[in-house]
Amino acid sequence: MSTTREILSNVFRHGQAYLVYPSAFETRPREVTRPSELGLAYSNLQLTTADGAILHCYMLLQARQSASRINQKARNDFPHIDADFEPPVNYNTPAVATVIMFHGNGMNYGDFIYSAKRFVMRHCNVLMLSYRGYGDSHGVPSEKGIRLDAQAALDHVTTDSELSNTPIILFGTSLGGAVAIDLASRNPSAITALIIENTFESLPRVVRAWPVIGAFSFLCFQKWNSAAKVPNIPPTTPILMLSGTKDEVVPKKHMETLREISRKRGDGSAQSDRFETFPEGSHADTFICPGYWVKIGAFLELVTSLSAPQPP
Repeated sequence: MSTTREILSNVFRHGQAYLVYPSAFETRPREVTRPSELGLAYSNLQLTTADGAILHCYMLLQARQSASRINQKARNDFPHIDADFEPPVNYNTPAVATVIMFHGNGMNYGDFIYSAKRFVMRHCNVLMLSYRGYGDSHGVPSEKGIRLDAQAALDHVTTDSELSNTPIILFGTSLGGAVAIDLASRNPSAITALIIENTFESLPRVVRAWPVIGAFSFLCFQKWNSAAKVPNIPPTTPILMLSGTKDEVVPKKHMETLREISRKRGDGSAQSDRFETFPEGSHADTFICPGYWVKIGAFLELVTSLSAPQPP
């Protein structure tokens, strides 16, 4: 936990970027959790962005997983998440999708391993991206830079002979949802579907409600304007929105506004979108709420069925 003195020192040194991307400037960075702690097989993937930043990511291929190894590490998991789901006995079937995961501003990519495991157990490949300055990645975060980071992750998937043959789904929470929306809006033909959780309309709009710094929201140079970018996502791209109604950081009205904007895509023809609420979900723990992974599982089935080749 940072002291007040450390916080003020970091604000003086890094300016507004420290308030927007705090985990990238920790004086004592947290250890990054490895997928192997949950029994997940993975490789360390290094990506180079268009501007030369070096990113360290986790790549989890579902075909390389071992059900017995995952079961052996079950004690390290949240016991009540996805409790009604029956894990697969093997991973011999082809992957149904590839999920690119975008974490929140106060997280690092290792914090996503519990969610990554749920996607793997549903036979998805998972690429866990670490933004520049976060986790083991180099550089200093900014909106411009993180947009390049996300593009590098997508480019890796679309140019890989194995991954590119699966539906590509973007998953993001909080800031990560804004990253996913931005990426999908710039690559409309490459993205199959989006899943976003507790995401804001734009950064200045959500900052406006925060204590103290809210009065200076007009000075916020990091925009992440999701409300302006959602209309650029094709209505044929399904979006699942997951909203914790007790979110104390991003008020639920932000997700509700994004839902209304999303519904208007293609003059209201976005028929495959889903909006799910979780009454006990706060900003950081919606993913452990009852029914959360049931909704995601049903959405994955919908997306993969829509992507499956149609009989002649």
